Amino acid sequence: MALKNIPGILCPDLLWILSAMGHGDEIAIVDKNFSACRVSKKTVSGKLVSMNAASASDAIAAILAVMPLDHFVEQPLMHMEDPDQPGTMLSVHADVELLCSTAEKRSITSRPIERFAYYPMAESCFAVVQTGEIRPYGNFILKKGVV
Repeated sequence: MALKNIPGILCPDLLWILSAMGHGDEIAIVDKNFSACRVSKKTVSGKLVSMNAASASDAIAAILAVMPLDHFVEQPLMHMEDPDQPGTMLSVHADVELLCSTAEKRSITSRPIERFAYYPMAESCFAVVQTGEIRPYGNFILKKGVV
């Protein structure tokens, strides 16, 4: 892509989505096992972006290079909770929580979402980004802030 300071893994479709999203809109970042095609059809934009070569952490780091998280809510980051270990922060969740805190230069904590509650939340997002994340429950929702 011939633009300055844009992470190379952000494709034109994803840049359009991030630009079209308004303050408070949400985007689902999901792992390779998530039913992304089905869920994305019910989103606001109906769009699915594939980032098969990126982990959830790499995809979210690239997105946060161009999109701020919402300052007006307590937890602009959410993740799908492991149903076998409710209340447990998996490594994929801890990694993303840390990178969000670093990118935002403030403490960001991720709100756990019960597995089956996550699906309708993802359907109400602006779009879905499917990563190549192989760690279980590597599914997140980010709420967009203001620049």
